[in-house]
Amino acid sequence: MEEIVNFEAILFPADGRSPSMVLLMTSPMTAPTHHGSSTQNPSCMPHPEVHMDYIAENLGSRAWKYQLVEALDGMNRKFACPYIIFYPVVSRDGMPFPVNQTIQNIQGQNFNGDQAWRGNIVVAKYHDNPFTSMMDASMADFPIIKNFLLTHGSPGQ
Repeated sequence: MEEIVNFEAILFPADGRSPSMVLLMTSPMTAPTHHGSSTQNPSCMPHPEVHMDYIAENLGSRAWKYQLVEALDGMNRKFACPYIIFYPVVSRDGMPFPVNQTIQNIQGQNFNGDQAWRGNIVVAKYHDNPFTSMMDASMADFPIIKNFLLTHGSPGQ
């Protein structure tokens, strides 16, 4: 039996509290390397929903989506270790998630309500592939994520 693996991730709480480090639990899964292949690449299914308030239960990964951050605007090269931002999309009661006040405060005058990040946001780090090579993030990654969030709204649902 394969083990559940946890990775350090950054949580941006919707209620305006300061970002903090959380453990992002993952569970093992296997996925084919390409269509028709019999070999398998070990992957891990992250569970950011554990840190997302009001998210629909029993939907697993269908209740959230993600956005990859491979570079900041103006960069000539991609990050060696990019980021993956998990955000909730299906709430328990069908109502929209609350605007993430922590990110709204970061964006300040750049805040756009039509592209607001909503609910608790979890940011993880990876190398190569987000589902086969996750790694620990740290608060040293915070300025890079803050810079990205400052100029990028949510991709929405």
